[in-house]
Amino acid sequence: MHRRKPMTFSRAASACAAFIFLALAVPPAAAQQGPAYQPVTDAELRDPPPGDWLMYRRTYNGWGYSPLDQITTANVADLRPVWAFATGLTEGHESPPIVNDGAMFITTPQNNLLALDARTGDMKWRYVRVLPEDLLQIHPTNRGVALYGDKVYMATVDSFVVALDAETGRVVWESEAGDWRIGYYMTMAPLTVNGKVLVGVSGGELGIRGFVAAFDAETGAEVWRTHTVPAPGEPGNETWPGDTWRTGATPVWVTGTYDPELNLTYWGTGNAGPWLGDQRPGDNLYANSVIALDADTGELKGYHQYHWNGSWDWDEVAAPLLVDIDRGGRTVSGLVHPGRNGYLWLLEREADRIGFIDATAYVHQNVFTSIDPETGRPQYDPNRKPRTGTRLDFCPSIWGGKNWPPAAFNPVTGLLYFSANDNLCAFMNTREVEYSPGKVFTGGSSQMYVREGAEHIGELQAWNLDTGEEVWTREFESHNWGPVLTTAGGLVFAGGTNDRYFRAFDGRTGETLWEQRTNTGVIGVPTSYMVDGVQYIAVQAGWGLDAARMQNALDRSRGTTTLLPQGGVLWVFALP
Repeated sequence: MHRRKPMTFSRAASACAAFIFLALAVPPAAAQQGPAYQPVTDAELRDPPPGDWLMYRRTYNGWGYSPLDQITTANVADLRPVWAFATGLTEGHESPPIVNDGAMFITTPQNNLLALDARTGDMKWRYVRVLPEDLLQIHPTNRGVALYGDKVYMATVDSFVVALDAETGRVVWESEAGDWRIGYYMTMAPLTVNGKVLVGVSGGELGIRGFVAAFDAETGAEVWRTHTVPAPGEPGNETWPGDTWRTGATPVWVTGTYDPELNLTYWGTGNAGPWLGDQRPGDNLYANSVIALDADTGELKGYHQYHWNGSWDWDEVAAPLLVDIDRGGRTVSGLVHPGRNGYLWLLEREADRIGFIDATAYVHQNVFTSIDPETGRPQYDPNRKPRTGTRLDFCPSIWGGKNWPPAAFNPVTGLLYFSANDNLCAFMNTREVEYSPGKVFTGGSSQMYVREGAEHIGELQAWNLDTGEEVWTREFESHNWGPVLTTAGGLVFAGGTNDRYFRAFDGRTGETLWEQRTNTGVIGVPTSYMVDGVQYIAVQAGWGLDAARMQNALDRSRGTTTLLPQGGVLWVFALP
């Protein structure tokens, strides 16, 4: 079909745009004009300057940790808004503010990409993706950009990778990753490694065949592509009966992590298609797994499957954090994953394999009856595993104990932090389903309910990975969809609840030290950066997507109505 030319607005045109800038209380240092854009190097991606946030989780290991310590447990109570920026768009705003030497980039639903001055919030330029009018958007969001050299990269919901000049917003190249007409789309932030732009594809509910692909950062040429569902002749294809591999789904929703020493990049994979395992008997590799790929070639070097023949829509797409763990006097090069299936997984990364260390339930889970201590393979209660023509219930719900919101690890406290939803279960209604290109291909629908006697749903948990013990938990009456930021100041920042609060917690005790009510719920990824000696905390508020859908399901089960204001706003905080 004919595609109209995308639009880029400069600062001069910003007054005509439907975007509102709110100057609240900018510190004196923020009045300075920002310098010319500084290109991002491989060395900086591997060891970023303390004041910058150059990628999705700041560092390749996925920690979501800022080494800045101007804001501490002692003074965070004085934190206040200094500027804000309304995007003019609704639905779920989930992307982190990415900052390079005072230049900030955020993305929004409908693939808007905005370049802002990180000191003041002044808009430099705005790119608007012109999307096909008949595009099916099951998840109308975007989770951020990647930086490399003088370019900024975005993956689009119509399945393109776009490279823009970071200074001007001019499109340098765009490359098609998949065909949106048959269900391929992308919401993740790309990952730039060794001069390549790595992306994974969504569409697990549409019968796609998932993959991770790499594009040349300068030209946009495809360098390699690795499918997450193996074809005949490839290892693992024997776990798919007949031609089911062609529509086996196994999407890669969320940005991967990377180990420069091993040159391996790690990606979580989602559900097989359709949802019901009895319609595709077998383990269905590499669905609901973590896979290790050679960053230069895409060669599969290892995997671990969190659960086989999944029937619960428990995507395990959150990439594992790379954390060294002390177990039995031995230092383990760990992969840490709080799973959607309700278990906290500790794995070991090596050059040619991924080993199993431990798995511990962190919410109520009634499906797994045991986990093999050597392999990590779970066994199931057959009365909790949905199959065609039945109506069975299970816990946690299809949204899992933890969904896509990223966890964080603080090397100072030694603790892992993540949001969770406990006490939620679901019935699965099932049917036979036939594949039709671009159409929903699940074979099931769910009805969620709250466990009898439950007094809370949302949680923020802290775990000691060396001991395998939970250290503290904060409970919320609301469900919790809050991505987590942690800092060298001993703090944990997160939103995610339906009361519209963005909060700071003491990283050692879980005590709430500060909270700010925003315009709507916060499901964006928070970041921290420093410009001209001032440390900032930044996050996008914008309620929508699965957080709103879970709220609607809770309201239906309870006979209640919960309304949250709509509209995306970037909030930026600093000390006075």
